[in-house]
Amino acid sequence: MGYGATRSLERVAAAMGELEAAPIVFEAARDIPQGGVLLALPVLLAVGLLRHSAELYALPKGFYGLSSVFVLLALMALARIGSLEQLRYAAAGEWGNLLGLDRVPEVRTLREKLKLLCAEVGQAARWNAALTKEWIVQHESESSGLAFYIDGHVRVYHGASGSSCVPRWTTGSMRWTASRSSTSTKRSITGWCRRCAERYCRG
Repeated sequence: MGYGATRSLERVAAAMGELEAAPIVFEAARDIPQGGVLLALPVLLAVGLLRHSAELYALPKGFYGLSSVFVLLALMALARIGSLEQLRYAAAGEWGNLLGLDRVPEVRTLREKLKLLCAEVGQAARWNAALTKEWIVQHESESSGLAFYIDGHVRVYHGASGSSCVPRWTTGSMRWTASRSSTSTKRSITGWCRRCAERYCRG
């Protein structure tokens, strides 16, 4: 059953095909690493993390059901676990407490379930469209109206020689790093490389 498995009866029932999915049950615990990610779980559920998922996706009977997989992926994103392989090095039992189960699934099990969820092309787009329609209707009904927010992260471009522009208003450390990534680029007095400055002047 693996390390940290304590819900033995449910796992046996799942192995025999008698369990649709193990219910998520959060229990009291102390000193759980990365437990702060649970603060965002109510917000994710409110905006539709599990809404319409049962209508568009389906998994065969097993211990880890559809809700468990969706919640786990959301918690992994919040904890900045960038790949399924990185989950292999996380404490299975402690992450089970975050998930509301005894332990998280093995990476191989999670990959198999994701393969089933991604088998049909266009499911994610339909789910996204359904949630977007609900969000628009919800915002239109409020007095504040609908707002769009774009999160832009800007940094100096570190490209090939002759294509990198480092303005004078960048920080010294950024200009020092970028200037050495394109040492052969001649720069104008404004701080831009001469090629791009001439291109800008030509419009």
